Parts: sequence; C-alpha cells; structure tokens
Amino acid sequence: MGREFLIAGNWKMYKTPAESRDFVQSLAAAFPDAPGLTVAVFAPFTSLASLHGLGVKVRIGAQNMFHEEQGAYTGEISPLMLRGLAEYVLVGHSERREIFHESDDDVNKKLLAALKFALKPVLCVGETLPEREEGRTLAKIKKQLDKALSGVNSGDWERIAVAYEPIWAIGTGRNATPAQAQEIHAFIRQQLQEKAPGNRIKVLYGGSVKPENSLELLSEKDISGVLVGGASLKVESFSAIITSGLKLLKA
Repeated sequence: MGREFLIAGNWKMYKTPAESRDFVQSLAAAFPDAPGLTVAVFAPFTSLASLHGLGVKVRIGAQNMFHEEQGAYTGEISPLMLRGLAEYVLVGHSERREIFHESDDDVNKKLLAALKFALKPVLCVGETLPEREEGRTLAKIKKQLDKALSGVNSGDWERIAVAYEPIWAIGTGRNATPAQAQEIHAFIRQQLQEKAPGNRIKVLYGGSVKPENSLELLSEKDISGVLVGGASLKVESFSAIITSGLKLLKA
C-alpha cells in the first residue's frame, strides 16, 4: 500500500454553528478527493449537529468527551451523545492535560469508551519544554502511550490514531524541525508496533503546523498526517496544507 494521510484541523474554542457549516462547505469545495487522503475537522460540541449530513469529504470530530455513557455529570458530553454526530474524537490533548489536569488514567478511560461506542480516537501525546531540555521526551511519551493504550482489544488498533504534539510548539509559533518530528514519530511507531504488530496506525504531527512547513513535515517517512491548530481556522491556509498532502500522494 502507498502512503495515506490524515489532515486534521482542531478549531479549539472558535466558530459558531453557522460559521462551522459555512467553513466546511467552503473547504470541501477547495480540494479534490484523492485516494489515501482523509480530511477532518474537530469542531466545538455546539457545532456538531450543524455539520451533520454535509457529506463525507470532510470528516467530523469532537474535541473531547467524558468516559461515562450517561449520568449526573453536569456539563459533560458522553460518547453515546457523540455517536452519529462525530466520527473522530480527540483524547488527551495537551490543553486538556495541562489546563484541565486530565491524568493518563482519565485519557485511558476516554480512549476505551470512544472505541466501545464506535468512535475513532486520536490520542495526543507530547512533552513540555523542560522535559525536552532535560532529555525526558522519550520516557514521557512512552509512559503516555503505555497508560493510554492499556486494555485496547486486538481488533480496535486500526481505529486509533496518535498525534505527537510537542507542548512547547503549540500556539507558540515554534515548531519541531522535520528531523526532530521524524525522530519522535519513528519512536512512537516502534512503540505501536510492539503493542500491535502489523497494524497501520497513523501518527500525526501537531505543533504550529502552517502551509510553509507542512510539505516538509509530511515528507518525513513516519509522519502520516498533521493536526493543525490556528492554520485550520481559515479555508485558505488549511486547504494549502491539504494541498501539501495531495502533492506527496501524487508524487
């Protein structure tokens, strides 16, 4: 099989339902379908219903969820509520870990709940700047992978994707060089092969991805997509990143 890319945009706390719908319709018109290319947007909960039924050219994901199916959890959204509205869900995003203090155990519960309800979890892992400077990057990522992926059934591995997000590069304008990103992606892929031999699990890079660096990042052999933040909020910049993936698929 040739290369496959998942080009995903995380809108974070931006876009109303009407803005979200307009964006997805404009984005879908901005790039051609291509074998091996999957494009997804992770929209706010309030926008998911407005995006339902727009077609499959742009897949829809949720940015978070709680691990329980239902119950007295005021303000939370369950995997049961997301089923039918979202195909993907982010779990363990650095902002959930750093700002909202989600633990590796919380992330594991969410990932297993997502799989139970036929969602495709995108597991986010990554290190802080002090951890990188102290040489603890690989140990941190191994711990996150080991904890989050504990208990995954053998038939579920190919529904999981992993996104490497160096926390020091998110929203800072700094980004890992393609070589730095490739080194970590190769390590993640090795860890995943040990856990699920033979499975084709996509490993995405996230951290100040822009049109200017997307082609170089996607050219690295172990990077199978990108998780885009700020540059996914405008059709022009996000479609330019998608075009980088298309160039490599046609090469």
